[in-house]
Amino acid sequence: MGKTAYLCAALAAASLTGCAGLSADVHTGGSDHAAVALQGEKTYAIARTQPQQDSADYPQAEKLLRDELAEHGFVDTTGKPAHYLLSIAYSTRPASIGIGGKDCAPADCGQGRDGLGALLFGREYQHALTLRFFEYASGAERYKVSAVFVDRDGDPMHAIPLLVKTALARLPFDEPADWRVKFSIDKASGVPNVESMQPLQR
Repeated sequence: MGKTAYLCAALAAASLTGCAGLSADVHTGGSDHAAVALQGEKTYAIARTQPQQDSADYPQAEKLLRDELAEHGFVDTTGKPAHYLLSIAYSTRPASIGIGGKDCAPADCGQGRDGLGALLFGREYQHALTLRFFEYASGAERYKVSAVFVDRDGDPMHAIPLLVKTALARLPFDEPADWRVKFSIDKASGVPNVESMQPLQR
């Protein structure tokens, strides 16, 4: 996946994948050092692709993102001039590679993905979210953050709340480019809550 971050989740599938705890590895990038990447006015407009415009589910994902950005002081200008143009990319596909990370070794997290495990428990899916902030005036990319969530639910929308929390656990993440974010899940509401963030040295 290269610059994509990895999230190895311990929800219902935790005992099947061998992962201990709910955690996410986040990768960031852009043309600027993270410390100065988003120092401009905190206004943004969302650039939508045609498939996003046509999707009945996309507005729900966008609302979650806008709400989380508001927690960081960012304001959606809704058609008015903005400092940043925000690009959102989201996909769900069958997982076919091992998932790495301190809390989940590739050999453990890969168990059950194919063969008997897949037959008994269903196949695994990889849900990926990438956010890119472009300076509206120049078109230069200032900040990029990516996260991936792997589980056994093929519904593209159910992972969005966790991915949004992962990608925006800190805005922006400072150096190094890779961080581990650990979560707990509120049993009553199902909302993910950030418990800790630690930098990773690659």
